[in-house]
Amino acid sequence: MLIERFRAFQPQDFVFKLAQSREDLAGFHALRRRIFCHEQGVFQDDDRDAIDENMIPIVCKPIIAGMEDDVMGVVRIDERQPGVWYGSRLGVAPEYRRIRRFSTAAVVRNQQPCNAGLGAIGAGLIYKAVSTANAIGCHEFLATVQKQNARFFERLHWQPLEEIELFGLPHVKMRADLDYYQPAASVA
Repeated sequence: MLIERFRAFQPQDFVFKLAQSREDLAGFHALRRRIFCHEQGVFQDDDRDAIDENMIPIVCKPIIAGMEDDVMGVVRIDERQPGVWYGSRLGVAPEYRRIRRFSTAAVVRNQQPCNAGLGAIGAGLIYKAVSTANAIGCHEFLATVQKQNARFFERLHWQPLEEIELFGLPHVKMRADLDYYQPAASVA
């Protein structure tokens, strides 16, 4: 008897989009709770705050058999001063933190770079977040990033500004290079 190991199925096609449906918003909040409350223990029961009242939620969903599946990546953006936007609560479900392959359809559908590897979905969410804000009048895009992720952001054309502590954890305040993140072709 031959016993072979098979890799778990991992989709190769994804959509990065604004969360607008009830289903997308429920998945958006459920994944944030899973990551920031249960996995990381940063918050106790819920990670929602005052920013959620005026934020634009962005999700990533795999496309399976031509249909969107459950939310597997999230980020939110908000304008805190005229033209000054922030990204926060970036998170990707653990089973999608390393993508082996992207279909060419993902690049075309999302009109943004999509590259396989560790952090691929996070990079796609960051691109969607900054390019969306850039399309609606952003002149500066900032984020406070957990310190262990700062180097990842630097590779994605972000500049560290200062180290700070947030929620008892070391963070780095960072600025995106808006010349790299061209305005999104559509804000949807």
